[in-house]
Amino acid sequence: MIAGYLGGYAADLINVDFPKEVIHSTKRCILDTFAATICGAVHQPAQLMREALEEELGHGSSTLIPDGRKAPMRTAAMINGSAAHAMEVDDIFREGVYHPGPPVISAALAACQGLGRNGERFLRAVVAGYEISNRVAAAMQPAHYDFWHTTGTVGTVGSAAAVSVALGLNRAQSKHALANSVTMAAALQQAFATDSMGKPLHAGHAAEAGMTSAILAGKGMTGADGMFEGARGFGKAMGRNVDWHALVDSLETEYTICRMTQKNHTCCGHTFAAIDAVLMLAKAHELSPDDISEITVGTYAKGVEICGNPDPQTVYQAKFSIAYVISAALILGRVRFAAFKENLLHDSKMRATMAKVRCYVDEEAEAAFPNRRSAIVRIRTHANKVFKHHAVTRKGDPDNPLSDAELEEKFREFSAPVIGDSAVEKLRQAVWSIDVNENLRNIF
Repeated sequence: MIAGYLGGYAADLINVDFPKEVIHSTKRCILDTFAATICGAVHQPAQLMREALEEELGHGSSTLIPDGRKAPMRTAAMINGSAAHAMEVDDIFREGVYHPGPPVISAALAACQGLGRNGERFLRAVVAGYEISNRVAAAMQPAHYDFWHTTGTVGTVGSAAAVSVALGLNRAQSKHALANSVTMAAALQQAFATDSMGKPLHAGHAAEAGMTSAILAGKGMTGADGMFEGARGFGKAMGRNVDWHALVDSLETEYTICRMTQKNHTCCGHTFAAIDAVLMLAKAHELSPDDISEITVGTYAKGVEICGNPDPQTVYQAKFSIAYVISAALILGRVRFAAFKENLLHDSKMRATMAKVRCYVDEEAEAAFPNRRSAIVRIRTHANKVFKHHAVTRKGDPDNPLSDAELEEKFREFSAPVIGDSAVEKLRQAVWSIDVNENLRNIF
């Protein structure tokens, strides 16, 4: 039933007249995901994946980002999807605790390039992937996030939806693509616990697996009924009390792609509200680390569970440490890539500042999660003054979004060191006009 509704929705999007704000928001997501992919492509695991899959490269009609090397559709989707999640700078659908950009946009681009589709079809594929997977992600929460990494699980559904539109599958074929994508969805949160490459690999696998299910559906591969809502389906196996009817009903009421979060900091999104609060207090009261005797951070339980590490020993762990990132914010004035360097990780001033931080679960923040990501920060100075700020949302969230100019600045900052200023400007212009692009194969 649910796969049928969602498959019908995907198939019908090929002919929908999108509102202007949907087109604009989709371009913002593409620009942001391209930035994440470009900066992630020169790091592991993307580089290792290129080496491991060398025999698959150099042919096909899809391209690897950013150098444009040719690859078959599924290989391009997997490598680009992993690269887009590697640096922790990809977009977020807040209610779903989910990063749709890496699996959806990587799969949609690779499919549209491989099939020779134009930019308009690419946009439609991206919208389909976001709208369907965002809703599935939100419906599965909060229980799903206890054990599963949503980007790797629900991302498979988003990829299948996007590629179904790229292929031009009919309603029945799209239903089967989505049904089979669910049974290939897997990504364990244990990958967050150690300094490994498993987490970004989740996004790449989701892009490739969802694409595979759509390609097979186009050739007649069928999926079982009830894969979402059945007694042994996705909702029962990986969620709790999932309201599938609400998911279906909301398809006609809004476009979730218009309320995405674009990251303003280069680390785990669960730390952002705390960073924003610390930066505000430091600016308002002219505070430096030397002025401070104690910092307490109250946030939601998942934020403390995933990012409560008081003593990170690697750069990867630092991206998931509230103590580290707010100390970096105080020392550097912002939390971008410069905050995650080995020399700063082991700096004595950084370590001393981190030792002043204590995290706890705040009841108000917990009650608001996942619909809002908030934090209450209190700073006590050596002069025994106490300053407090409640960040009820995050900079970059839909209720406090990055402007187009701020998003472009982020795009330039992340992309220019890899591809150069002129290529950045060319790509920036190409994204804003991608709906009239007739040859996506030349975008990289």
